[in-house]
Amino acid sequence: MVTSLLGDLGDQAVAQQRERTVRARVAELEELFGDPSDPANPVGYTALLEADRAAVPFAAGEALLDGFGITDEYIPRTLGGRLDGMDTLVRIMRPVFRRDVGLAMGHGMTTFMAASDVWTAGNSRQRHWLAGLLRAGGKAAIAQHETAHSNDYVRSQVTARRSGDGYLISGGKPMVNDLERAGALVLFCRTDPAPGSRSHSVLLLEPGQLTDARAAVTARRTPVGLRGCRFAGVEFDDCPVPGSALLGPEGSGITTALRSFQISRTVIAATAVAALDTSLRTAVRFDRERSGGWQAGGRGDGGRTGAALTNAFVNLLLYDALAVVATRALHLLPAETSVYSAALKYLLPRVLTETMYDLSIVLGSGFYTREGTLGIFQKHVRDVPVLSLGHAGTVACQATVIPQMPRLARASWFVEDEAPAGLFRLRGDLPPLRTDRLSLACGRDSLSATMLAVSAGIDGTGPVESALRTLAGQLVEEFRDVRARVLRLDAAGAAATAQPAKFALMDRYALLLAAAAVLGLWDQGRYGPDPFLADPSWAAAALHRIARRLGTRVADLPAECETRIRHEVQLRFSTQISYDLYSTPLPG
Repeated sequence: MVTSLLGDLGDQAVAQQRERTVRARVAELEELFGDPSDPANPVGYTALLEADRAAVPFAAGEALLDGFGITDEYIPRTLGGRLDGMDTLVRIMRPVFRRDVGLAMGHGMTTFMAASDVWTAGNSRQRHWLAGLLRAGGKAAIAQHETAHSNDYVRSQVTARRSGDGYLISGGKPMVNDLERAGALVLFCRTDPAPGSRSHSVLLLEPGQLTDARAAVTARRTPVGLRGCRFAGVEFDDCPVPGSALLGPEGSGITTALRSFQISRTVIAATAVAALDTSLRTAVRFDRERSGGWQAGGRGDGGRTGAALTNAFVNLLLYDALAVVATRALHLLPAETSVYSAALKYLLPRVLTETMYDLSIVLGSGFYTREGTLGIFQKHVRDVPVLSLGHAGTVACQATVIPQMPRLARASWFVEDEAPAGLFRLRGDLPPLRTDRLSLACGRDSLSATMLAVSAGIDGTGPVESALRTLAGQLVEEFRDVRARVLRLDAAGAAATAQPAKFALMDRYALLLAAAAVLGLWDQGRYGPDPFLADPSWAAAALHRIARRLGTRVADLPAECETRIRHEVQLRFSTQISYDLYSTPLPG
């Protein structure tokens, strides 16, 4: 017992030290960014919106990130970087996403996505080479999009055929972010004309070493969103590359992509919360300036405007709950992460659309403003949806989850043990990420089991506790109904008429996973330092929102529940605390 106690104390000390280090790095980055609403701030909204209108990279922001050493955050500690956990990376990137999604993607996450494939499948030489390139300030690009085939990456228009000791590459990729600035290119291509899971491979290339006559960069394109990102295409014509460029075994490209998607989907979708944070903060500021806000008893006190702000906040919280859990699951439940990462990315466009609609009620005609403090809202409206497109977009997420649901219904749902408590501890320590343990499908879902366990143990006699208990019970019954319907469809076979029902059931399942994450985080939050997360009000509001989306008939929330949430919205604005679950201090 003494040995066990000492071990627990040691683990707590490690977790506390890790948390202090992460907080210090986040605080440093927030301090460097400074007050975004200050027109004189070279990295404030005024400057970044000017760069956006000109459709050029945000140079001052990029220089700030270079000075901070942001690329070290993408490199594992074993290779000389600072990456020790995906939760840490998410928290450090949220200040960047909060400021400018285009900056975060163009000068950060694109490089991380490419690097993830190398950390996952590369040999020691390739990993050390890329780590050296990034530590020297270089960038990496990844070419997977297939715009001619609705981003179905397994229908690659780039082929690589054997030629001596190397390959000859032909075909093109029309949209590659940061291609012109990249010192490394991760290229997804077909190496076997026969169909099947071994048809594709991944190559790690140095663009500067490609033969100019055989590899040409095509014209840069300016998208509606992420205007500052540098999208260009590349065309290959029997371009020779050495055999050493192969990343992992030949034919392992699909497996590598599906594993790395679990990481990139989760990290990007989890950091996107920060853009919603900024949008909510912008709407609260606008409401205060226009009407005196709630503190002054203006017309923002209750009514449609007040409800819109609280709805947006609850939306953000329930989405962030699944984001936190999916991120921690990469380390704690890697075999189960394929479902959680896909569900999170699937919910991104829905949560974005609903949240922005709620906030547009507050902004009114200000919604269309493209300058000043309000301009950042319009920019996020254009930028964030781009994150949900591409090879890891909505359809790809559905295709990941739907085939697994019958097996989960038979062998896991209502049978599996609940997830470990560490999955719901916001600042708990995590074991190292083992990419080799990321599974394409394992037939287990312990997150949903947590919903059953927590629901059965909700105590308290107050109106909010009673509402939470009732809502949790209703969602358990919804989950039971989803399981029964999945089993019936599975027994009926692959009839074409059943396909739409499968998509609808996947939608319900994703929302129920978010509900399970909310309950797990609230349950663990009762023992933590944050009084808001310990309060059942936020969990009840989140479950109420989910239940209504599912079409469940639910009673109105207790008045004190909505009052508590509205107070928190104003409190976090006044004290300059982020609206996500981490409650990070903000500058300005």
